[in-house]
Amino acid sequence: MYKSEDLSVSSIAGTIHVVDPSPLNWLYVLFNTMEEAVRADHKGRIIPSLGTHFEWVDDSIFEVTLRKGVFYHNNEPFNAQNVLQNFTELEKWIAPHPPGTWVNFPDGTILEVVDDYKLRYHFPKPHGLAIGQMRGNHYANQLFWKQLGFGYAKLGTAEGHW
Repeated sequence: MYKSEDLSVSSIAGTIHVVDPSPLNWLYVLFNTMEEAVRADHKGRIIPSLGTHFEWVDDSIFEVTLRKGVFYHNNEPFNAQNVLQNFTELEKWIAPHPPGTWVNFPDGTILEVVDDYKLRYHFPKPHGLAIGQMRGNHYANQLFWKQLGFGYAKLGTAEGHW
């Protein structure tokens, strides 16, 4: 992802095809095409990425303000609707993060879009792992979910190789 001022639309051309026979290629593709609300710095501390402000409204409502002026590689603008789409798609999975199920939001979590750049996560009870879990919630663009979607678009499931 990049900010609109970092790259002009006229300089975008062609398609890059990533080929990697590794069984972990999904991870390589994920980390090179998607971004999260937060990242971890070199000391393991959580720092802002696509999120710019995080605040607990009460014990079970966590509010996130998103970075403005960000575009996906296909020039699709990033906003709260993208986050909602990703949240909704991952809710279909039995275990969205099988390597570490602690990254999954609790059952019953609801994501509210407040405006184009503000979201509220409503957890079923107080939930101290929220900001850390955002490190594992990646934001793909609409094209990804329409054409591939970790297997759902082609196979109807994210289980197995896609």
